[in-house]
Formats: sequence, structure tokens, C-alpha cells
Amino acid sequence: MSSHREAPEIAKDPVADSSDVYAFVSPDRPDTVTLIANYVPLQAPAGGPNFYEFGDDVRYAIHVDNNGDGKADVTYEFRFTTQVRNENTFLYNTGPIQALDSPNWNRRQFYAVTRRDGQGREQLLGRKFPCPPCNIGPLSTPDYKALADAAVRDLGGGRKVYAGQRAEGFYVDLGAIFDLLDPRPFADAHAHFGLTKFPQSGPGVNATKNLNVHSIALQVPIADLTREGWHGKDVDDPRATIGVWTTASRQRVRMLDADRNNTWSTGPQRQVSRLANPLFNEVIVPMGRKDFWNTQSPDGDSRFAKFVANPEVASLLPGLFPGVFPNLDVLNKSGKPRADLLAILLTGIPAGLIPGFQNFTGKTQADLMRLNTAIPPSKKPSIFGLLGGDLAGFPNGRRVFDDVVAIELRAIAGATYPLVDKTFTADPAAAKVDDGVTPDSLDIPYLDRFPYLGVPNSGFTTPRS
Repeated sequence: MSSHREAPEIAKDPVADSSDVYAFVSPDRPDTVTLIANYVPLQAPAGGPNFYEFGDDVRYAIHVDNNGDGKADVTYEFRFTTQVRNENTFLYNTGPIQALDSPNWNRRQFYAVTRRDGQGREQLLGRKFPCPPCNIGPLSTPDYKALADAAVRDLGGGRKVYAGQRAEGFYVDLGAIFDLLDPRPFADAHAHFGLTKFPQSGPGVNATKNLNVHSIALQVPIADLTREGWHGKDVDDPRATIGVWTTASRQRVRMLDADRNNTWSTGPQRQVSRLANPLFNEVIVPMGRKDFWNTQSPDGDSRFAKFVANPEVASLLPGLFPGVFPNLDVLNKSGKPRADLLAILLTGIPAGLIPGFQNFTGKTQADLMRLNTAIPPSKKPSIFGLLGGDLAGFPNGRRVFDDVVAIELRAIAGATYPLVDKTFTADPAAAKVDDGVTPDSLDIPYLDRFPYLGVPNSGFTTPRS
């Protein structure tokens, strides 16, 4: 959660596990869009001597659909290569790493970036770009910020790329959510299953505090992503909206060479992970379909629409919190499909429901992170995005600080159903339910420039809690 360990098989393969996707009009460069895909979730900063890295045998990709068919019209592909200087030491580094070409850095990683269009035409944008090292500590990485800044590479034409470790920007009380859906601020209202000892209400606890991730980040002109290279200010123009998702793929055959004690892969690529909207596979897709969902293309997501139309969490809330969600209970029992959630997650929100806003991509149901590129960055952003009156926030794309847990919990609880049914009154609790964790309370170190996620937490200086 957002999608950390969201399916049984990918939970065993963290280097291919996509944990978060972000897509937003860059606040400091509003003629560009920033795309970020995070992998290798839940990294403990002190995780040496074999520190975290991307997989050399994984094909990472960020896809963009700009005509609403759920298929990629633009794809940016990333392939990584690891080089070891000295195989006769166990050390990641033998002295301070003060530059990306430091001879003290023993295990380095490089990557190539390729852009592919919907007709399969490829353009190599760059190769042998260096990743920065992991943030080990004040002796090993004495000026980590400088190392990370040096790893931001110029692709020309106002385009930038970065791949490497960053601070985890996603915040959530995993302990409370997965303890039978018991957000700490609302614990006193929980049914507690008749137990005599149970949690009392209190502030949320961020389960991802002080953890790191590996990020693939791109910043490109809006015209690079939109249909026909469109770039304008008309929010209602269908060319303004793009759909974004990320995937990771592996070759189908993986062999163990016992003589050399290593593995090698062969055969065609097979998708093993994908992600667009946060929590989609995590919370909406049932256990028996999660691994299958990860292998599929968004254009086939109508197969999963029934789980969006009648989400399990919505059916659980009235029973878990007796008397708190009576209107939601009536809606659940009516059997009406959740047209609001189907729009938010699978087609985009059509014009006319929210003044001055739409991110509708058409009738094809597909889990895409939809972004209307004609909506400028907000001067007073709200972490609650559209629910906070901020048209530039989730589910219009997703910024690094958006409180997607609260937004999605409130939507599932019925806060957005009045958009499609004016006769429905949402329960008062629907506009308030969340896990009690906000970036303001956590002092998460976001940046105001590319790549926006903060400097990763240091293994030496970061406390365990």
C-alpha cells in the first residue's frame, strides 16, 4: 500500500515490484509533465553490505495512453547494467564516494533509456547514465545531495531523467489498515468483534517512515506525451488528458547455473508487475486474481470492473463501524454499481460533474493514472486533491504529497457518490475517514524541483523508528 507487496507472487520479487506511480504537471516548469515510477519498496536505509539496486534482468517501462484505448502510445523503457570493480572485496565502497566515477565505489549501476511510439518506432534517448549510490552514511556518502544532483541527466529539449534511490514519499498507517481495517483516529467506533481488549483512538503511525525506494523519474514537455503533440489551455479538449502506468517484465525462462553459482534468463519478456492508480490491485482486486492482474494490459480491465462497481471495503465499513455509515449501508444493499468509482478509476471523470474539470479518456475501462495536462499546478495545493477543491491533485494525476489513502477511503465510503446521484447524501463520516497520517505531521523531505522525492534516508543517521 500504495502497492507495496500487493500480490502474492510479486511480493517475492521486490526489484520488479512497482510501489507507486506519480504523474503531474511540473510546478516549477508547467510546460512539462513529471512521471515517476517507484520500485524496490520498503527499503531499510542500513540494508548493507548488499545495498538495494534495480534488477539487471528486469525491463522497466513507463507507458502513456493518449487516445483512450488503454494501450501504450508512448513508452519509455529502462534497462540497467551493474558493474563491479573488485570482486575480491565484500565492500560496496572502499572509501568515501565523492563523485559518481569515484574509484572507491565498487558496485555501480548504469542504465539506458529508449522511447517507443505506438507504431513500435524506437529512439535511444541515452545510455550508460549513472545511478547514484545508496545513501550509506557520512563517511561513505559525505555529500549525498551532490551525488544525487549529478545523477540528474539532461536528455535535451527540456527533458530530464533520474534513476536511483530516493526517500519514500508515500505515507500510510499500514499497521492499522491491515489490522482488520481499524484506522487509529476512528478506533473507538470499530466493532472490535466482541473483544474486551482493543486499540483506543489516537493519531496514525506512518509505517513507511524513514524508508527508501528506487525511483525512475522523467520530466518531458507536455507535447511529447499528448495526442498530435497537443499543448493548450482548453481543459475540455479530449487531447488534454493522458493515461499513465508502469510495468516491469522478465524473460520467461530463468536458469540456475550450478557450476558458476549464478542465474541467467532467456526467452520472450513476460510482464510481472504493473501499477497506475494507488491501491487498485492492493485493495480492489481479490486475492485469487491479483497475480493475473499484474500480467495484463490495461485495455482488458473491464474484466475487473465488477470489483470496482461493488468494492469489498465499502461492503465492510457499515459492519466494522456500526451506525457510522447508514447511508452507505443502504447504497450497498441497493445493489447499484458504484458509477463514481468506475469513473474515477476506469474511465476518468467526464465533464459536467465537477466545474472546470474533466479527465475522461473514453468508454474503454482501464486502470490508468489520468492527468489533464491543461490544468495548471495549484498555487495553494491541497493534499486531498479533488476532494479538497484542488483540481491539480489526485485523481487528476498524482503528486508526491497527495494523501491518496484518505482520498480513496473517503471515495469508497461514499463521499463521491453524490457526483453521479444527486439524491444520495453521503454519511458525515465519509468526508472525514482516513488513517490519521499526513505529510505535515511527518516532516517528509519533498523537493520543490525534479525529481521531487527527497534525498534518501541515510543508513548511519536514520533511527529505526
